[in-house]
Amino acid sequence: MIDPFNQERLSSYGYDMTLDRNFLIPKMNYRSGVVVDPKHVNARDFQKYRGVHVTIPPSGFVLGKSKEYFRIPRNVLAICLGRSSYARCGIITNVTPLEPDWEGFVTIEISNTNHVPARVYADEGISQVVFLNAQDVCKVSYAEKGGVYQKQTDITLPRLSRRSSVRRASRRTKAKP
Repeated sequence: MIDPFNQERLSSYGYDMTLDRNFLIPKMNYRSGVVVDPKHVNARDFQKYRGVHVTIPPSGFVLGKSKEYFRIPRNVLAICLGRSSYARCGIITNVTPLEPDWEGFVTIEISNTNHVPARVYADEGISQVVFLNAQDVCKVSYAEKGGVYQKQTDITLPRLSRRSSVRRASRRTKAKP
């Protein structure tokens, strides 16, 4: 389920996920005139960076990825939660579900809520993955529904599209009496 697996990172119901050395750092800032729009994210707005640590600007964020590749069984839901050691320094990782039958490296969103720069370190635990075992297997797994983040191997930018939100909106509109 976890490759590479390190027994020392295991806790009662979870696993301390390790931060890889590769990062994407946003190039945009409030002076750039760029508006962050999850439906129109451009890879050119990010700079690739590799290092043993990364410094996050005040009120900024970076994207990283796990060193571990996860294969979540069909009867398990895993949830990535931020570690309190970082949270106590104003460094927050996004809560992310790893759905049944999902596999890949986890893209990790790391935010700095401070008014000063903050540093995070590669090759250390960044989030804890908590595993919840279901009594029954899910009816439709992440893989079966064609999840857009299935088998991601690198830091993955948002994959929202206008078309998908328009389709959802039109279905909701048609469903109303």
